[in-house]
Amino acid sequence: MTITAMLRRWLRNALESLRPRRRLIVIEGDGLPSRLPRYDLVLAREGGEDWCVGMNCPCGCGRVIELLVIDEAKPRWEVQVSTNGLPTLTPSVWLQKGCRSHFWIRDGQVYWC
Repeated sequence: MTITAMLRRWLRNALESLRPRRRLIVIEGDGLPSRLPRYDLVLAREGGEDWCVGMNCPCGCGRVIELLVIDEAKPRWEVQVSTNGLPTLTPSVWLQKGCRSHFWIRDGQVYWC
C-alpha cells in the first residue's frame, strides 16, 4: 500500500469519526423505499423475516447499496444491532464496480479498508 493510499484511508476514517453514528431503520415490506436516508441503514422486513439492508454509499458517490440478509442468499450479510440501536454489518462491503469502495460498518460507524 502506498503512502498516499494510507493517508487517504486515515483521512476518511478521521472524517467519518466526526459524523453522527448511523442508525438502523426497520421498515415492513418486500423492498426498500425509493429514497433512503442520507446516513442511516434501512432494513426491509416482511412477515417477521429480514430480507435486505439498504444504504447510500458512504463515499458520497450517490450509489444505493442493497445487501441481502436472507439465509438462502449468496453472498449474504448479517446485521446485528447493539442495545443503543447501532448496526454492525458482516462481512465487509466491497463494491467491485463504480467507486470501488471497501468498508466495514461497526457500531454505526464506517471503517474504510
